[in-house]
Amino acid sequence: MTAVVGGIALLSTAVSALSTSDSTAPSGAVAEAATHRTVSALQDKLRRTPSDAGAWAALGSAYVEQARITGDPSYYAKARGALDTSVRHQPEGNGFASIGLGALANARHDFAAGLEHASRARESLPDTAEVYGVLADALTQLGLAGEATAAVQRMLDLEPGVPSFTRAAYDLEQRGDVAGAREAFERALGAAAAAADVVFCRYRLGELAFDRGDLDEALAQYEQGLVVDPRDVMLLRGKAKVTFARGSVDEASRLFAELVRRRPLPELVHEYANLLRAAGGDAAPQFAVLERQFALVPDDLAASVVAADRGDAASALRLAEAEWGRRRHVLVADAVAWALHLNGRHEEALAFADRAVSSGWRNAVFLYHRGMILAALGRSAEAVAVLDETLQINPHFSFVDAPRARATLEGLR
Repeated sequence: MTAVVGGIALLSTAVSALSTSDSTAPSGAVAEAATHRTVSALQDKLRRTPSDAGAWAALGSAYVEQARITGDPSYYAKARGALDTSVRHQPEGNGFASIGLGALANARHDFAAGLEHASRARESLPDTAEVYGVLADALTQLGLAGEATAAVQRMLDLEPGVPSFTRAAYDLEQRGDVAGAREAFERALGAAAAAADVVFCRYRLGELAFDRGDLDEALAQYEQGLVVDPRDVMLLRGKAKVTFARGSVDEASRLFAELVRRRPLPELVHEYANLLRAAGGDAAPQFAVLERQFALVPDDLAASVVAADRGDAASALRLAEAEWGRRRHVLVADAVAWALHLNGRHEEALAFADRAVSSGWRNAVFLYHRGMILAALGRSAEAVAVLDETLQINPHFSFVDAPRARATLEGLR
């Protein structure tokens, strides 16, 4: 039986959930242990059958997942080695190696290559759901929204489990259908058989609630996930955000410091840096860590956002424009808009800000940037309306920028 949510048919048949391949998968003991068991089992198998192309492909994909979970980029090299070995043993029609190579390319933010590998995988495995997950991820980030939605739908049709439901949720959220996204995540939770998948779904439901300003619901979701994995850093990060939003700045800072010490994922380090900025602390050491991380694993979009936060407007624009040359996702449009604004090019910035909000995504950061650009252009009435909407969506959207939005709104009024 099929239920239609936001234009995407969510099939109600429950199946055994696969490990999610979403690039924002939480990092915790449960997820890490599960992936470690998979890697160990595959390594044992390859000791017995070293020419098994399928096992080499599966090992490569497992290494990609380890890199995401641990934040250790050395696993990407291991993944490439395993996948190349798979191709050597089976040069033609090796769809599972192409899936792994596509996932690896997407994880490294080479989405054009991800699309190429996924398209090749589809030729030999047209009825395999994993193909369409990699394809959807690449198409989404390249800004090909309609094609991405079609790929997600095909994945749902083939295998309505955690990976397909969570991708459907992200697709719906980007199109402004928050209720549909929530239902899709709940479907994913209902289909989750593995503890790591339960943790991931609770985290995403918590994030969806936090992003619409519902702190009680967000905290409830994070805490239910922590029952399954008390050490999951992304769930703990969510709890720390709620702690800050409720005014316990010192406690939130302590929580973030511990999380960054345990697992210095770039997004955690960046968020901690901004918390320190908001609290009047010294964020320079955290920004230095980010600089070293980007030197090891380049990410022009994230580096542009960090440069903007550090006050380096020229670098923010250079990096954002470089990323825009590779992909036309709304996140990149927003980064270009903000960087142009910081460089005083407000008219150009507005065109990109308009593009960022064109999908209907109710993203408070996008709206904040657009409102500040409108204010800089002297279009005060429009700026007031946009900034007011920003804070209605989520009054806690940023440690630093939410207070600035309120101050700017008060000044304009």
